[in-house]
Amino acid sequence: MRRLRTGKLLLAALLTAGLLAGCTAGSTQPSLENVELNLHCFSAGKADAFLLWTEDSAVLIDTGEKGFGKEILAYLEEQGIEKLDALIISHFDKDHVGGAAKILKSIEVGAVYQSNYPKDSSEYENYLEALELAGVTPVTVTCDTVVSISGVSYAIDAPAQSEYAVDPSNNSSLIVTATDGSCRLLFMGDAEDARISEYLAQSAQSCSFLKVPYHGHWQEMLPELLEAVDPQIAVITSSDEIPEDIETVEALETAGAQVLLTREAAWDLVCDGEQVKIAE
Repeated sequence: MRRLRTGKLLLAALLTAGLLAGCTAGSTQPSLENVELNLHCFSAGKADAFLLWTEDSAVLIDTGEKGFGKEILAYLEEQGIEKLDALIISHFDKDHVGGAAKILKSIEVGAVYQSNYPKDSSEYENYLEALELAGVTPVTVTCDTVVSISGVSYAIDAPAQSEYAVDPSNNSSLIVTATDGSCRLLFMGDAEDARISEYLAQSAQSCSFLKVPYHGHWQEMLPELLEAVDPQIAVITSSDEIPEDIETVEALETAGAQVLLTREAAWDLVCDGEQVKIAE
């Protein structure tokens, strides 16, 4: 395995100096204000990229693989979005952080929230370099954090462990809930059974929308998760080459969720503070 150079390790340490900031800075009580919240689920193959925006704010959760940043930037330009208030990197697998360097080099980003488990990869190195060039110090989220942006509450659920015995990167995923009035949009990253179990024990609430964990690969804890969060709409990020598991789709449909696949199309949803629906 290729090692991060000493300079890269030092840079990583410097850029994560805001470690404790995740527990305090920007943390607020969830907003009860209703605004129109738009969600674009990018069709990025077996990769995650989600844009949430209101009339005067925008938040990006994950960035797809390397090269996908230009697709995100094109969509931002199409929507007239010139700044990201926050970029949330759920974890550092290449299909979540790959496009981040391009984003950071091309558009103003107000704040970056990231997982606590770094990776030895070119995508991660490029991300660190782009953060330095942009002058952005990321917040490494080590305890649950709530940030309110333009009437939308973003609750970031932190991993309970510093490292996991099984699939440590996936199980270090940040889990994000965007709340607009009575609408909750839940993004599970690549959480596997260990991380799902943590979430169920600590934070699980019903949600209007679910980004299904780990690209729709079957997890033993999925039925318990669906019982707890009871989603109306569920999106799976998968590809024709690596499709979602049939068991996952069946469990979602049995739970009463409408299932959307990004391998078939990009999806646009809108929340009016009371309900979420597919945009017309």
